[in-house]
Amino acid sequence: MNAFSEITYKSWLMIAVLAFVWGGTFMVTEIALTGMTPFWIAAARIGFAALVMTAIWGWRGFILFEAAPIGSEKLTLIAVGAFSGAIPFALLAWGQQHVTSGFAGVSMASTALIILPMAHFLVPGERMTWRRALGFVIGFCGVVVLIGGQAFETTGARLETAGRMACVAASACYAASSIMMRRLPQVDAIGLATVLLLIGACFSIPLAYVIEGMPEMPETGILLVLAFLGLVPTAAANFLRVLVVRSAGPVFMSLVNYQVPVWSVVLGALILSEPLPPALLYAMGLILAGVGVSQYGALRRLFGTRP
Repeated sequence: MNAFSEITYKSWLMIAVLAFVWGGTFMVTEIALTGMTPFWIAAARIGFAALVMTAIWGWRGFILFEAAPIGSEKLTLIAVGAFSGAIPFALLAWGQQHVTSGFAGVSMASTALIILPMAHFLVPGERMTWRRALGFVIGFCGVVVLIGGQAFETTGARLETAGRMACVAASACYAASSIMMRRLPQVDAIGLATVLLLIGACFSIPLAYVIEGMPEMPETGILLVLAFLGLVPTAAANFLRVLVVRSAGPVFMSLVNYQVPVWSVVLGALILSEPLPPALLYAMGLILAGVGVSQYGALRRLFGTRP
């Protein structure tokens, strides 16, 4: 593992692509929900993604670690796989039944705030400077402005507090998985992405069966939607996530959490003719300002002139 993160033009391009893909995933998931239950959607997309990535990994010779992993590294792999998919998916699926969609969106954005102090203590070279902290807080405020006051409205549900805790716990899972992924030794990115998906499938498929029973065979259109969810926002995006975390670091990767809500709103307006929030421009300004402040050093190195 490299001791320090290296943020390049490719790093910025990859998180931009991830934000766009994940921002549009909400619309596609809404379509899938018309013909399949939530836990089986999660299980199907992870299972399909695992099959595709296993085929690619096998074609490359099943390369993973440069040296045989020791026991602690195997346990870390299992933990990363569980915290990257099955556990947060389950927490969100349950929590969103008892909270507003706005709170769920804000809780996902909080991943960036959670990961900042964790990386400071656990990842070499990821110090929590005042500029980084200020930038992340500004970006988080931008997400809150974008979603609006309804994010903190109460639903009156009996289990609302527990639902909110579940959503925040899901964010903490994503943060912890990125930290652990970064701390793994030298590893093949495709192999790591595949193993994480296989572990996620081993968790999510039995969980879906226990909670929702055997699913009915969906229509062809829903199967195509599930295939898309597995191929693009799960398999391909998981591979990109591994590349970003391993090269640019978990703190930089967490910036995608501020961009996803923006793309979700913009794509909803362009494709579904949903109304744009009046505060969209203010929110985008805050999010961009937060990214700029938190990544000032990286941007200066990237665009600065050499002496």
